[in-house]
Amino acid sequence: MTPPAPTASSDPRTGLRTLADGASLPFAQRDVVVIGGGQSALAVGYHLARELRKREATVALLDRQPGPGGAWRDGWDSLRLFSPAEWSSLPGYLLPRHLGDRSADAFPHRDDVLGYLTAYEDRYELPVWRPIDVRAVRRLGDDRLLVETDRGDVSARAVVAATGTAARPFTPHVPGRDVFGGIQMHSSAYRSPEAFAGLRVLVVGGGNSGAQILAEVSAVADASWVVEREPRFLPEDVDGRVLFDAATARYRALQNGEALERPHGLGDIVQVPPVREARAAGRLESFRPPIAALTASGVVWPDGTEERIDAVIWCTGFRPALGFLDPLGVVGADGRVAVEGTRSIAEPRLWLVGYGEWTGFASATLVGVGRSARATAREVAAALPTASVP
Repeated sequence: MTPPAPTASSDPRTGLRTLADGASLPFAQRDVVVIGGGQSALAVGYHLARELRKREATVALLDRQPGPGGAWRDGWDSLRLFSPAEWSSLPGYLLPRHLGDRSADAFPHRDDVLGYLTAYEDRYELPVWRPIDVRAVRRLGDDRLLVETDRGDVSARAVVAATGTAARPFTPHVPGRDVFGGIQMHSSAYRSPEAFAGLRVLVVGGGNSGAQILAEVSAVADASWVVEREPRFLPEDVDGRVLFDAATARYRALQNGEALERPHGLGDIVQVPPVREARAAGRLESFRPPIAALTASGVVWPDGTEERIDAVIWCTGFRPALGFLDPLGVVGADGRVAVEGTRSIAEPRLWLVGYGEWTGFASATLVGVGRSARATAREVAAALPTASVP
C-alpha cells in the first residue's frame, strides 16, 4: 500500500508550516484567519495568542510567501532601515541590537530584518501556513466568512487582512510609457545597481526609496533624480526614531484638537550611510522635474526638450493589496475600506491592519504596528463566541 503524500512539513518546536506541492490545508475551519505573514500579521498573531490563551480558539496565518519575512524578502540587496534596531521591533521581542553592527551607524540591513522575523515566528510558535495564495473572501451565512485559497477553502468567524501594500506596486500614468524601449522597473523589482552600469538612468520618486536606490545606481551610471519638489534631507543625527517621536506628538496633539508644528517633515529623507556618502560625493544634488512623456528611446521634459535615456526606475510607492476583498464589496474607489479603528464598518467580521494611517497610526512600520495589532486582537477576541471550532 502506498503511503499518503505528506501535506506539510512542520518543525515541532515552531509554528512554521510549509505545505508540500499540491497539498491542501489540513483544516476547513478556524475561529480566526489572518491573511498575511509579514510584520503586521505577526504582530496580530502575537496579540491574538495572548488574548485567546484562556480559550481554545483556533487561529491560522496564511502567507503567500515561500518563507518568513513578508515584503522584506523582496527588498533590494542593500536596503536598510531608517532607525536603530531598538526602534525597529515588533511587540514582545526586540530586534537584537547587534544585528545593526554592519556599520557604525547601526541601521539594520534587510537581511537582519529577515532573520529577526524568522526568529519571531519561531519564538512565539505562530501558526503560519505557507505558501498559500488567498484568492477571495466571501460571506458564508450569518456568522462566518469563507477564505478561498489555492490550497482549499477555510471558513472563519473573524478575518484579519494584513497583506500590506508590497504586492501592489504603483506606477503613475505617463504618456508613452508603453512604447519606451528601454528598461522600466519598479523599486519592488530592483535588487542591485550592476544591471545599470554605464547607462543613462532616471530614478523617479523623491522618497527614501528613491534616495537609497539613486545613491548606489549613480555610482555606476549616469543617473538623474526626477522629483516633484526638491527633496529635503534630515540632519545626519536624525533618523526614523526621531521621526516616529515627532509623528506621535503630532498625532496626540491632533487627537486633542491642538495644533503642533512638526520639526521635520515625515516625508524627508533619512541619511542612512549610503545616502550620506552619495550626497557627500555630490551625486544627490541635482534634480529633474516630473516627466511629461516617454518616447521609444527617451524622455520628453515639461519644456518640450527630449533626451535619450536607457532606463527608468519607478520609486513611486504602493497601494493596499486588497483585491481578495472584492467579493465583499467593502473596498472603496480610493482603494481603502471604511473602518472604525481597524474594523470594517460594512463587514464587522473583517479587520485590517498595517495598510497605513487609515488602519492605525504608524501601522505600516515595525515599531508602530503593535498598537493597532493589540487593539485588533482585543476586538476579535471580544467578538468571538465562547465555543471554538475544532
